[in-house]
Amino acid sequence: MEIEATLISEAEIQRRVREIGQQISEDYANREPVLVCVLKGAAVFFADLFRALSVPVRCEFIQLASYDDGTESSGQVRVVQGLNGNLRNADVVVVEDIVDTGHTLRTLMAEIEALEPASVKVCSLLDKPTRRVVATNIDYVGFEIPDTFVVGYGLDYAQKYRNLREIYHIKM
Repeated sequence: MEIEATLISEAEIQRRVREIGQQISEDYANREPVLVCVLKGAAVFFADLFRALSVPVRCEFIQLASYDDGTESSGQVRVVQGLNGNLRNADVVVVEDIVDTGHTLRTLMAEIEALEPASVKVCSLLDKPTRRVVATNIDYVGFEIPDTFVVGYGLDYAQKYRNLREIYHIKM
């Protein structure tokens, strides 16, 4: 595996995170949404987005796994760490790093909807619609990307490269 080229620069990411933060703040004016971070991939995006909001927010975390150490989703999604907080009647914003096949998001939405929130919206830094197998609705999208494997800004390959400040194509 080698890093091939920058797909999205640090400046582009930070600009788009500020824009999404502003939009979420406007959409939730006079409300207190609960942001649910999908670990581990969304942690970097989540932290930046959380700080870009101008409304009071609560945060929760969930960890799901479907890739293990490969570059393709297994299609089998495991809940590694479930939600601990009360989401009943809450306005929830799920924060994802990437929506690919849609399997992970479907599992996540079932977990959240079982907790009876008032509303649920999805925010994903990256969207890869050409890979979609399960129909999904993403309310806030950072960037639509082609069908390529990417790392950086929280996204990994075999738990490595999350610390990179930009998002890169990788060559397998």
